[in-house]
Amino acid sequence: MTTTQETKQETPLVELKDIRVAFGGVHAVDGVSVDLYPGEVVALVGGNGAGKTTLIKTLSGAHKADSGQIRIDGEDVTIDNPRDAKALGIETIYQTLALAENIDAPGNMFLGRELRTRWGTLDDSAMESETRKVMARLNPKFTNLKVPVKSLSGGQRQSVAIAKSVYYNARIIIMDEPTAALGPAETAQVGELIKQLKAEGIGIFLISHDIHDVFDLADRISVVLQGRLVGTVNKDDVTMDDVLGMIIIGKLPDEVTQTEREQLHG
Repeated sequence: MTTTQETKQETPLVELKDIRVAFGGVHAVDGVSVDLYPGEVVALVGGNGAGKTTLIKTLSGAHKADSGQIRIDGEDVTIDNPRDAKALGIETIYQTLALAENIDAPGNMFLGRELRTRWGTLDDSAMESETRKVMARLNPKFTNLKVPVKSLSGGQRQSVAIAKSVYYNARIIIMDEPTAALGPAETAQVGELIKQLKAEGIGIFLISHDIHDVFDLADRISVVLQGRLVGTVNKDDVTMDDVLGMIIIGKLPDEVTQTEREQLHG
């Protein structure tokens, strides 16, 4: 059972090393180390309160770690706030998507960073053209550029949120429950988007409760339990039961007894 990506020779995009975060004496994250390579999806899984969201917030700039190192492209970095994260090419796509419901895809893409003509007026045609270009890369089937995003399907809304990140040069994307509340067709659409991001060398941390999604989308799986890393495994080396054992029992697959394995389904 491999716990590292030994076949990878390049420098990781991200290394989180011995990250610790405590709230009032409770160790939400207790010495966790994970990494992410270009064009890879690493799923972070664990039960509620396991610490996966707190861990990833140290990378997104939403919460500063008490100790530990963050490296981007092999260089030590300091991330004190979301602005620092964005400057390093780190974007977070939350479950709520944070889209402005009443405006269209180009309006969302350029919200707060609107393109203007030389006369200072909004350059709607330039914003639409740029949106069309990035959508052509990510989701060629997306054509609803003129309608408010509230009337789009869940998969199309994900397309808008992802396109916005990619347009602003994200190299590392954190996706929080990207398929929650989506139907099978929309979930498949998000899967296609993720494949396209991988093809462009973008690294993705995927936070998900859905073990089926994890197996469909991830290359490696890191399991966190009570703030500690149980282990990181290659998806192709394990079964769903192996990962459930890591999540529930807190042991690597080769450490789980037959009795414990049977109790998973008891």
